[in-house]
Amino acid sequence: MEQTITFFIYLHAFLGGVGLITGIGSVIVKKGSSLHKKFGKLFSIGMIGSSVISMPIAMMPNHENLFLLLIGLFTVYLVLIGNRALAFKIKTEADVVDKVISGSMLFFSVLMLGIGLNTLLNTNTMGILYVFFGGFGLLLTFKDFQFYKNPQKTKNRWLISHIGKMIGALIASITAFIIAGLSIGNLIAWTLPTVLGTIYIIYWKRKVNPKTVATKRL
Repeated sequence: MEQTITFFIYLHAFLGGVGLITGIGSVIVKKGSSLHKKFGKLFSIGMIGSSVISMPIAMMPNHENLFLLLIGLFTVYLVLIGNRALAFKIKTEADVVDKVISGSMLFFSVLMLGIGLNTLLNTNTMGILYVFFGGFGLLLTFKDFQFYKNPQKTKNRWLISHIGKMIGALIASITAFIIAGLSIGNLIAWTLPTVLGTIYIIYWKRKVNPKTVATKRL
């Protein structure tokens, strides 16, 4: 049994490595190029595969880790919605699958917040991570449903959604590498990639749709 778990841990790490390398590659190369698309597909396969494998591992005896289980779900959500956002270049309304994915993440985000607040009340600092990622998930899913109401409200809204979610998934990959690969497990290691990634997302949002940002300032 333990050998089987070890095999899947290595497979999880390998696929996570594929996701990390191709994710960084997709950021570096020209957006929309054939190489960017190829990197994006490999990134999606790597991240979803790695996350799906991590979830049953996180429920195995001697490997139980509820937080990593929820982060695995969070990563799958980011990749799925990030890829589905591309369809809104043509699609004018969200379908049931879009809403089910975002609704499921909304539920798990509320769950993370509840666990985090309860953990903090019991003076366990691990609760900060649950609150941080739960709040982040809640914000993203609220934005999803705002987007679904009128996907064509502003130009390139679908592209902004795609960039935000895929960078979010890359953040998860980088965080996992720091925590598991480099064995750095402090609060800064868990949150700094998210903070820096959010700044990068804001930069691309302004670059992709500068007129909208300027209008909001008026």
